[in-house]
Amino acid sequence: MSPDRFDGASAYAGRRPAWRTGTAPGAVSHTTHSGKQPCALRSRWDRRALTAIQTFKDIKVMVLDKTGTITKGEPKMTEVVAATGVDEAHLLLMAASIENASEHPIARAIVDGARAQGIDPLEVTEFQSTGARGVSGVADNRKVLIGNYRLLDEAGVEGLEALKEALAGLEEKGRTAVLVAENHQVLGIVAVADTIKEESVAAIKAMHALGLHVVMVTGDNQRAAQAVAAEVGIDEVQAGVLPEGKVDAIRALQEKYGNHVAMVGDGINDAPALKQANVGIAIGAGADVAIEAADVTLVRGELTGVVEAMQLSRATFSKIVQNLLWASGYNIIAIPIAAAGLLHPMIGVIAMTASSLSVIGNSLLMKRSYRKNLR
Repeated sequence: MSPDRFDGASAYAGRRPAWRTGTAPGAVSHTTHSGKQPCALRSRWDRRALTAIQTFKDIKVMVLDKTGTITKGEPKMTEVVAATGVDEAHLLLMAASIENASEHPIARAIVDGARAQGIDPLEVTEFQSTGARGVSGVADNRKVLIGNYRLLDEAGVEGLEALKEALAGLEEKGRTAVLVAENHQVLGIVAVADTIKEESVAAIKAMHALGLHVVMVTGDNQRAAQAVAAEVGIDEVQAGVLPEGKVDAIRALQEKYGNHVAMVGDGINDAPALKQANVGIAIGAGADVAIEAADVTLVRGELTGVVEAMQLSRATFSKIVQNLLWASGYNIIAIPIAAAGLLHPMIGVIAMTASSLSVIGNSLLMKRSYRKNLR
């Protein structure tokens, strides 16, 4: 992603968050400029951008998407379970052929896994996607349906009961498993797994230290979601949430915890939920529409940037208050003296200059402290 995406952003700051914000005069301006230089700034005069830094300090609930946020978003095919009497190669051929028409990370994992075994996808017609539930199409004159258990069950696919135990076992291991059916007869299961980002556990632990309630909202199945949540220390899991349901999930949390909910996401499907959240945080390597909908962008896509952003928000607001009090103190003391005719004009000039310098110096102390904490 190039710097011009931030409309004249001053600089990228490694893994640090990029804030969209404006400027303010006096003591506030000194704080936001002098104290916030470690972050890239984006000038945009809209209400969400200008209030993001103030809102962030009050966040109580952090909502995380799973794929691409907690995990790397690079799933690999791990297991193939063929139904009785079905050739595994045929199962993979049908699965890869239909998934080859999709851009979803799970689809890419299945296609790459099949090709690694020397299986090239067939031409597909009548391809359709049902969102997070599955896909369908025609390959070699065979109607193929791929998706979760509920989708295939509703479509009247036969033979599902025989694979229930195998499906549950894969999901309990944290796998994302899809069922494949051909002409209303189940062929088997293809499972994929994503790798958890190295910093996810530490980042979520740090969120807890800041007093945040961490929620994972995902379209994945409950068993797989719980397995990932247990590994990284998530407080609450909402699984099986369709893309349009993420907005409702955010609204429900806002009703429960007040308007103190932030969300981190990276995909096109996350954009409406990022907009609904009080602070939307986009993964820098994610979809452009998600980045546009967000208030904060994590340039390098690391969850530790969320913790740094919150710490920076709290520190910045604290400095703003300190600077306003410091600057006001000069005026409270000097104005009565000047009104009594006891303050020489040159002393007033010196006092005003000292006030500005003290505010700038106080702000720069935050910058120094922030850099020290990052080491």
